Amino acid sequence: MRNLLNPDSPAMRFLTRIGYAMFLNALWFFCSIPLVTVGASTTALYSVMQKVVRDEEAGITRSFFRAFRDNFRQATVIWLLLAAFGAFLGFDAYILLHLRTGSAGAFWTVLTAALAVLAVFWLVELLYVFPLLARFENTTPALMRNAVITGFHFLLVTVLVAAVHFVMGYLIIFVYTPLMFLGEGLCALISAWLMNGIFLQLEERAMAESDSPGEEHAMAESGSTGEDLQ
Repeated sequence: MRNLLNPDSPAMRFLTRIGYAMFLNALWFFCSIPLVTVGASTTALYSVMQKVVRDEEAGITRSFFRAFRDNFRQATVIWLLLAAFGAFLGFDAYILLHLRTGSAGAFWTVLTAALAVLAVFWLVELLYVFPLLARFENTTPALMRNAVITGFHFLLVTVLVAAVHFVMGYLIIFVYTPLMFLGEGLCALISAWLMNGIFLQLEERAMAESDSPGEEHAMAESGSTGEDLQ
């Protein structure tokens, strides 16, 4: 029993992280209420969760709001771009759905397939761009490009992260609504754990590139951890 209550025991560490997930989920929710701030709030959530996964958490409330402030402008621009594109996809899906006839033509099928491909790219972008922004400094175009490249390069992790969000959404809507108090906080915790190995690889690659002759000047000009993760 004494070992179970030890703060360093696996059980207590697990319960502590669940507590972090609930608290950070509340911060994320309230900071996302204006909707335009969803990007900054999600970036702040992943910034803290990545530290939790690496056992580097300290002052999670202060860390959340610092990350929210520091990344606000860039995260908001990215979020508005993704929201606009998502609205475009939704509108197109609505039109295609109502244009469908009993015997859908080849043109309708091609358009639907193209829309599905764009939706997959949009989803991968949405899953990775804010965790990347929370971990790396880079330009907005490079971050958005790297999010897609990383998502498709590490496809198994991408599928698992998407499944985590889908399952949580399904459970909240159809099974047990109080899970909303864990919601995105728990999704971010699991996603940060799944992505941690990927980001360590990217950091090692960026450090190797920065140590290479001729790379240092380019890195300084871009102000990033690597202009491209390809």
